[in-house]
Order: sequence, then C-alpha cells, then structure tokens
Amino acid sequence: MDPFRRIVVLLPLLPLLLLLLLLHSADVLSLSSHRALVYPQDPVLRVGSDLTASCWVHPDVGLHAASLYWTLNGQRLAASAYRTLSANNLSVTLSALNASRQTSGDNLVCHDREGRVLAGSCVYVGMPPEKPRNLTCWSRNTKDLTCTWTPGGTGETSIRTQYVLKYKLRWYGKEKECEDSAHSPPFSCAITRDLHLFTPYEIWVEASNRLGRAASDVLTLDILDVVTTDPPAGVTLSRVGQLEDQLSVRWDAPPGLKDFLFQAKYQIRYRLEDSRDWKVMDDVGNQTSCRLAGLRGGTVYFVQVRCNPVGIYGSRKAGIWSEWSHPTAASTPHAERGASGSCDSKGSSGDSNSTLRRELKQFFGWARKHAYGCSSMSINHYDQWRMLMQKSHKARNQVLQRDKS
Repeated sequence: MDPFRRIVVLLPLLPLLLLLLLLHSADVLSLSSHRALVYPQDPVLRVGSDLTASCWVHPDVGLHAASLYWTLNGQRLAASAYRTLSANNLSVTLSALNASRQTSGDNLVCHDREGRVLAGSCVYVGMPPEKPRNLTCWSRNTKDLTCTWTPGGTGETSIRTQYVLKYKLRWYGKEKECEDSAHSPPFSCAITRDLHLFTPYEIWVEASNRLGRAASDVLTLDILDVVTTDPPAGVTLSRVGQLEDQLSVRWDAPPGLKDFLFQAKYQIRYRLEDSRDWKVMDDVGNQTSCRLAGLRGGTVYFVQVRCNPVGIYGSRKAGIWSEWSHPTAASTPHAERGASGSCDSKGSSGDSNSTLRRELKQFFGWARKHAYGCSSMSINHYDQWRMLMQKSHKARNQVLQRDKS
C-alpha cells in the first residue's frame, strides 16, 4: 500500500491510539512510582463472593514474593490461601466473604516479613439495597412537607447506601429531589420551597449503593390532607368552685392556623399524679374548654390537649393529630367524709335523709352522665345541686358528731 494512503487510513484511529498510549503510560508511571501495589483496588462485592487479590512489589525493592504475607483487618491470613505468581507477585484468595464490619470497608494489607506495610486495599462486601418502606409525610401549617421512611428488609447493606426523596406534581412538572435527605436513622427530608396546594404530589424514595438501587412505592397525596399543627397553646386547669369531683380545662386554638379557615377537633387526656395510665376523651369537638367530671377529691391530675385540623380550605379529609401539649396540673378540693353507715340508724329522720341522699345520687348520676365528655349543655343546676349535697353532708356529719359527744 502506498505510504501516503496508509497514513490517511490511520488518521481516524489516531485519537484512539493516543488514548491507549496515555493509559499505558499512566499505568507504567503508577507502578514505577510505588514500592508495591495491591490489585484490585477497593473492590465492591456481594456477601458470599470470593476474591483473589495480588500484591506486586517493585523489583528495585529487593523483596521476594515468598517473604510477604497478608492481613485482613489486622488478622494474619493463612499461608494456605497464598499463591506465588512470580518473584514479585503474591496473591491471596478469600472465599465466601462476610459483610464488611464497617461502611468504610475492610482493610486488606500486604506486609514484608518484618511486618511493615507495603500496600493495601479496602474491600467492600455487602448487599444491594431493598425497597424502602413506610413512607409517611405531613405538613406543619402548610409551610412545608416532611417525609420519613425506613430501609427495606433488615436495612443493613453493610456498605454505604444513599437515600434520596424524590417528588413531582402528579399531572405536570419535573421530577425533583429533596435536599438534605438523611442517609442514616432517622431517615427523613423536608421540602420547604415551591409548595403547591390543591395539587396532588407523587413522592417516593430511591436507595442506591455500589451494588444496585431500589425505589419505594409511590405515595400520592395532597398537602391539605396531611396538615398538622403545633399543640394547643395556653392550656389551663382549674377547680370548679368547691366541687370535689370536677376540674375545668381551657386552651387556645393553635396559633399557626389562626389565619386558615378550618374546624379543629380536640382530644384531652388526663391521669392521676401517681399513675402512668392516661384516660383519653375523644368527644371534645371543636370547643376550647371542657369540664372533667367524676374525679377523685383531693387528688392531683395532669392534663394534656392536642388538635387535629379539619377542613382547611375546604378539604374533606381530617388532618394529622398534633403532639400533646405540655402537661398542666391541678388538684381537686379535699373531700370531707363523716363516719360511714351512721346516718341510717336514726329512725324516721335517718330514713328521710337516706331517701334524700338516694334522690340526690340519682340526679348526680344523670347530671354527670350528661356533663361528662364536655357537652355543650348548661350544668349550672348540676353545680348547685352538687354544692347543696356537699353542704348537706357536712351539716349532717356535724350533727352526728355533736350527738356522739
């Protein structure tokens, strides 16, 4: 072939030839600039895989491969796993590898006979991620959209795994990534910019590492359906006169929702001072006050309130319950009790008093039944009768005490 034509034919291949020459030169420089090298460098393998690594020592170092040995995470490996490939090259084979002890990888190191480190490599052994689970989102006062999730399976991949919360508007818009997604527990991310109301979102989580990737199921939601808020503010607990079995609870609507059109649902829970068991009242409705009845006299109670925003901007779904407010405490007045069983032993007067007590007890049961649960009916007459009953008991006990003396 004409030399000129040969040059013309080779011209299109010139960039490829130059690239191969550069790569070969870089490899030679890398080997020549090190006393020793371990190959492969930083491999990533599945649990249960085998690995054969080699330690190459520069001829100028003057070490023979037979004088070298290997360690894994500081533990010397058995010589039976070695193989001398050449005077300057010693290999080791690791079978059925276990998961890496740390996400930064296991240290595979080549030593000379005195124990000096010649070269090393990080070995990453793990599993590809599984599909993330339990994706849940909420919006605090419609100002953000925060989501949490849990890793799939056992959640242990043994190598560094990245998690990214992704989202887009359901019918239009580009796929976006939530900034600052957490890569370790608790897994969460908050979307704080360019929020859209009245438009469904599609949200999912993608997990990836050097062995693979996996995506969660897609969660479709409208921000207005997952609104939560701060706990009710200004919770106060006070006595109702001298009624021994009642306390009054008052609170303010959550300040973060004061500019929204919504109806709140409230819940109250209360417990005795020396108890950990809370009693929850679900039928409070949208009132900001409540009467607790049927309590013990002379007892300290702790009370908390929480809120569920309903119907924000006309949404048909209830929101998400807020956290409970800080506990507020108050005590009921002390009950004054006379000698038990002594009233019915006074003949006709005792019978009359017994009948009155029975009638008052029936009225008390009826009134407490209707007042319990914070109904909106007026209970002024109930309060009057309760006070009258208490005074009647006290007066009767004083008479009995005088009679005994």
